[in-house]
Amino acid sequence: MMKNNNRRWLIAVMGILSAAAVSAQVKLQPLFSDNMVLQQHAAAPLWGEAKAGYTVRVHTSWDDREYVTTADAHGRFMVRVSTPDAGGPYDITFTECRPSRQKGRVLTLRNVMIGEVWLCGGQSNMQMSVEWDRVRNYQEEVRQAASHPNIRLLHVQTTAAAMPATTLNVVDGGWQVCSSESVRLFSAAGYFFGRELETSLNVPVGLIESCLGSTFAEPWVSAGALRQMPYFDKALEKVQTMPADSLAREEQYRSDLDDWNSRVAALDGNTRYAGGHHTLLYHKDFADDSRWCDIQVPGLFEDQLKDRYGAFDGLVWYRRSVELPAEWVGSDLILKLGAIDDDDVVFFNGEEVGTHLGVAFNREYRVPAALVKDGKAEIAVRLHDTGGLGGFYSREMRIERADGQQASPVALAGTWRFMASLDEKELPFYPTNLNHDTNVPTALYNGMIHPLTPFAVRGAIWYQGESSVGRAHQYRELLPVLINDWRSRFTAPSDSRGTFPFYIVQMANHMTPQTDPAEESTWAELRESQLKVSQTMANSGLATTIDIGEADDIHPKNKQEVGRRLGLVARALTYGEAIEYAGPQYAGYRQEGRVIRLFFTHADGLRAAGDALKGFVVAGPDRRFHWAEAHVDGDAVVVSSPEVEMPVAVRYGWANNPDCNLVNSAGLPATPFRTDEWPGLSIDNY
Repeated sequence: MMKNNNRRWLIAVMGILSAAAVSAQVKLQPLFSDNMVLQQHAAAPLWGEAKAGYTVRVHTSWDDREYVTTADAHGRFMVRVSTPDAGGPYDITFTECRPSRQKGRVLTLRNVMIGEVWLCGGQSNMQMSVEWDRVRNYQEEVRQAASHPNIRLLHVQTTAAAMPATTLNVVDGGWQVCSSESVRLFSAAGYFFGRELETSLNVPVGLIESCLGSTFAEPWVSAGALRQMPYFDKALEKVQTMPADSLAREEQYRSDLDDWNSRVAALDGNTRYAGGHHTLLYHKDFADDSRWCDIQVPGLFEDQLKDRYGAFDGLVWYRRSVELPAEWVGSDLILKLGAIDDDDVVFFNGEEVGTHLGVAFNREYRVPAALVKDGKAEIAVRLHDTGGLGGFYSREMRIERADGQQASPVALAGTWRFMASLDEKELPFYPTNLNHDTNVPTALYNGMIHPLTPFAVRGAIWYQGESSVGRAHQYRELLPVLINDWRSRFTAPSDSRGTFPFYIVQMANHMTPQTDPAEESTWAELRESQLKVSQTMANSGLATTIDIGEADDIHPKNKQEVGRRLGLVARALTYGEAIEYAGPQYAGYRQEGRVIRLFFTHADGLRAAGDALKGFVVAGPDRRFHWAEAHVDGDAVVVSSPEVEMPVAVRYGWANNPDCNLVNSAGLPATPFRTDEWPGLSIDNY
């Protein structure tokens, strides 16, 4: 009897060991989940982890085919599966087993579709979700999203890394079927682009959102690619020497930041910094009114004070005294300053009430009741312009009571006092913290793009540039580096028309509407760089949005039209539809006495969207621009000005927020342009 018990015990142990040998299951990144979309007509890579040396069998239900590979010494494996025409749903089954065994633990992905996969990248205008800030017709759009279950959404979570990561972090665990719930927090521009493709092509569409607000372009580029541009060498060295451990990075950053603030306060002399808090000192420069000048807010100080300061980068001060309603004394207030370029420390009656790093974030700071002592308030802003232009963007600047009990807020737009304090060259190197500060070279590529590669995708759409206007001329070099970097890392489908398509949203009109025909604009220069990249990079395209922006909101709510125009570009250039996909684009000019004749591509049906053409300015050899009279003449536009006897240059839509209305027969707006190459605001900053 004892022998039988021993035998049963031995069999049980062997069974447990045998089960343990196969219990390790294939592990996949959330890029591979139920509801995913695989790119059609591709050798689509699937990868993951298994026990080192074990066999991994991958079965695809659309062709009943099995792919077999072996996990390497680190437990990694990859197979490339052949994808058919668009369709589904299908299953993909992964089996991990001992070498030479057929059976093991099974993992099955279900409801997998084959279709078109696009990557959605950029900053806040790509990140702006259907729900966030309410796109136009928000409630109906959310309701109708349930009618598009063949659109699938993968939302990459914000992740910065000093070195290329292999782990992908996503929102909601993996791919989501488009629904009224899943679409709410997904990229609006991306979703409306995908909807345009799904309805026109009648195929499943997979959208991968990997973007983040207030970011430059360089965080989205790999270190290897970015080394082509020596401008970024010092920043790359700083990132790559950071501690690997996040707690160690945090500790180092806090120490570095405290040291930076102390050193800057001592250099500037207008504040005292202690215990993580700034206090304003009303002496030294603040007492010397000769150092201050008037400036209009909102606005960029280089635009207004170029003759006085030139292309100044560094520390500057703004201040303004305002009258407050007597009944506000002793109440908490909200100070709304809108978007600021770049970093700010804000003071109310001498005490710091808020600070933020980064461009285009709307500043809203709470003012404690203890600081609201009488009917007057002194507001001061220490602004750190780290490069390019600096200043305020929004006209909706105001103070209001925190409890909302007021007749009307106190407006802050208007004339402020301004003083430049320290040139950027005089400031210590600003500390970087990848735990919070994601806007550093390579950080977002490492954490949010590299883990996606080499997934098979059709192409990418890109909505970014607002944060890069200070280096607008550099952008025409940097963006191609990014494009080629991405193209080298993702798997293209076998039926692709050349290289990985990359379609760019040109920045919309924004800020104070143009009134000066001679306005210089880094936004216009950045748009020009976007246009040139789209024209010179193979398989690239541009969606112009100069007619749908909003003066007081850097995030236009008409994302439906952004997505539709991107979709038109893709339908024409990627999928070969014979449709008009772009507005008129400047192609050349001819001087004819006192007039200039302008020629365009995409010029069928040139017309004014309104009674008369607007948005053209003309200059003579003196380089002074005047408003131009313009009219359509066949496939050309003729411009002139009674104030310009010999015109030599024309600009159209050349402003932050121009009023321009040239369109073609498809109603698509003309792309802003200039015929000259005269130096602008940012062209010499790089």
